Amino acid sequence: MFRSSIVARLSGKTRAGFRRGTGVAVTVAALALALSACGADTETGAAEPSTTTTTTSSRPATTSTTTAPASTATSAPAALPRTSTQTPTTTVTLEETVPAAVPAAAPVAEPALMPAVVCMNLQDAQDLIQAQGVFFSRSTDATGRGRKQVLDANWIVVAQSPGVGVPITEGVADLSVVKIGEPNPC
Repeated sequence: MFRSSIVARLSGKTRAGFRRGTGVAVTVAALALALSACGADTETGAAEPSTTTTTTSSRPATTSTTTAPASTATSAPAALPRTSTQTPTTTVTLEETVPAAVPAAAPVAEPALMPAVVCMNLQDAQDLIQAQGVFFSRSTDATGRGRKQVLDANWIVVAQSPGVGVPITEGVADLSVVKIGEPNPC
């Protein structure tokens, strides 16, 4: 508060005038920032915005006056002065950039099919599913004790859902597992 009153006194503006000038400056800065943020991102494939260039030139009006010499042989009235006026010329050039065509969508990949992973160690089973193009699969403790599979290589798959050859997407593959060395059908 002290600082703004000193600046106002030095600039000869009252507090209200100082605030009004600051408000205008802030508004202009915000408008400039908003306009500069309107550009498109070319790395993501978005189209370039169209640009318009306007060139205007104008010449001031010029007037020239010429008087024809008077003839001495005749008694005709003196010639009137001729006046020519050039009108101002304005040239406007508009240039518009047409946005680039949007690339066609990538072809849809074949759906991943569930591989046979029963009796494989959990890590190898997950690697095989990932090789099919699905990177998120779930695993659950087949004993019902709710144990978490921290080290995937210490577990063996005893059942899978969905069955072999069924199309799968992310998170659909569910593998039932037990620790290696525990009773299992493998």
